[in-house]
Amino acid sequence: MEIDLSKKVALVTGAAQGIGAAVAKTLAAAGARVIVTDLDAQTGMAAAVVAEITGSGGNAEFIVLDVSNEQHWQAVMQQVTQRHGGLDVLVNNAGVVLVKPVEDVTLEEIRRICRVNIEGVVLGVKHALPLMKPRAAANPAGCSIINFSSAMGIKGYPFGSLYSMTKGAIRLFTKSIALEFAALKYNIRVNSIHPGLVDTPMVEHESDKLAQLGAMGATTPAEMRLALQSLNPTGRMGTPQELANAVAFLASDLSSFMNGSEMIVDGGETAG
Repeated sequence: MEIDLSKKVALVTGAAQGIGAAVAKTLAAAGARVIVTDLDAQTGMAAAVVAEITGSGGNAEFIVLDVSNEQHWQAVMQQVTQRHGGLDVLVNNAGVVLVKPVEDVTLEEIRRICRVNIEGVVLGVKHALPLMKPRAAANPAGCSIINFSSAMGIKGYPFGSLYSMTKGAIRLFTKSIALEFAALKYNIRVNSIHPGLVDTPMVEHESDKLAQLGAMGATTPAEMRLALQSLNPTGRMGTPQELANAVAFLASDLSSFMNGSEMIVDGGETAG
């Protein structure tokens, strides 16, 4: 069955590149009106995502958003209300990674990764709710919130303890609010998505840092990539499009009976 998002308004965080950009393009291709958000407007990457969507006949706009800043969330949601009247889909994708031995991390590094990866998701959910509740009441399938966790939110990995900590928090936050919203009869389903290693700029950064630490015997980023790929049963990394396909399903009414679920898209990485 074809995914149809033609009557939906979707907001995607961290959508200038990588998985977020693929998600924004895929939701727009399925007919959604997409709000592309990202922290930095100076690079032009978010504007390029919007241009690609609109150039293909889709509907998209860019709004600057620092997910760790509550005032930013309030201002963005005010604009979404004024322009679109509500919100049907929230994709909390924005995040930062930290590859470092725990004994070397600084307090500011701990606080920063928590501000972005945990607080950013909580703030997004909090401020999206007033826009989503009326739309959910008018649609038997309700509205959809999709929180990006990670395979690293399910199992541990050396040198990634803080990232795993934050993604594990998102895993259980998602389950808890899914039950909370069900109890409150909001008709808003909340699911988490758990990527394994995906070929993105973030993974390039991770490979470089892990190689510097000599993880898995690798001494260069290229060796590290090969070592990481060898850990996956498929023998490769995932693609941003493969994650975007999963998000599109969760955003659609086809997933109307999925709530509090973990959608794992990792090539079998966490299966063993």
